[in-house]
Amino acid sequence: MELQSLIDQPGKLPTIPKVAQQLIASFSSEDASVNEIASQLTADPALSAKLLRLANSAYFHVSRTIGTVESALQMLGFVMVRNLVLGNSVAAAFKNTKGIDLPQFWRYNLYTACAARWLAHRAEVNGDLVFTLGLMHGIGQLQMHAVIPHEMALLDQQLHVLAVGRAALEKNKLGFHHLQVSAELARVWNFPQSLIDALTHVAEPLSAEEFSEAAALVHLGAWRAKAEVLGLSAEEQQASYPEQVAQRLGLDPAWVNFEALAEADPDSPAMPPMAQLTEGLEAMFE
Repeated sequence: MELQSLIDQPGKLPTIPKVAQQLIASFSSEDASVNEIASQLTADPALSAKLLRLANSAYFHVSRTIGTVESALQMLGFVMVRNLVLGNSVAAAFKNTKGIDLPQFWRYNLYTACAARWLAHRAEVNGDLVFTLGLMHGIGQLQMHAVIPHEMALLDQQLHVLAVGRAALEKNKLGFHHLQVSAELARVWNFPQSLIDALTHVAEPLSAEEFSEAAALVHLGAWRAKAEVLGLSAEEQQASYPEQVAQRLGLDPAWVNFEALAEADPDSPAMPPMAQLTEGLEAMFE
């Protein structure tokens, strides 16, 4: 089976709204018109309402109520507003995908994005762009379940779709894995080459010819998200922890706590509980 066959099938390629396409184009545009994007978002009442709900969520800790799209752009920044709209648009594009637990899948993607962004701030890497990669990295799974449902059902019986070794199993059985499919979708949607390359290397960041900090951070964020969503025990977490990736990034080993924390300790270097780290952003995928 060829990877490209998952993309080159009429009617099987998900489409995203025009405003989301323009937001993607803004990645590589030095003169993106924020006012024009704000106008287009405002023209979509449902999308505007969702954006404002997200902007006022506990995740951003804003000091005053954000009541307009323009205020959201001012308070959160263009990149994060773009992330919120892209996340919602991509989720809507795959809302009818069969054979996969969509609420669990999107919770995992959100956990990955937020965990990777939290780590990026400690590694002094652009957290908003890492957040974008986290949101996008898993969508190849949805495309594969939509186009080759029989083959995916067989793999799902062997190993959970979110299991740590899933990409390796897919590569062995199909010749490619879901992260490569995610990268191809990003290419079709005209994401910048730097993001496409990073998506390609999320599964094995240390094997890339040129090390990508963003890919490595999403790799670690995905590990943390899998541990939470799949309810891995402390022993299972320790056995699967990508220690070499964390060392390559120079992260403080104390960031990870293999036992779930009852509540966040602001003085601790450990990552807060995922429910707290993502509070309010679940609405992105509703």
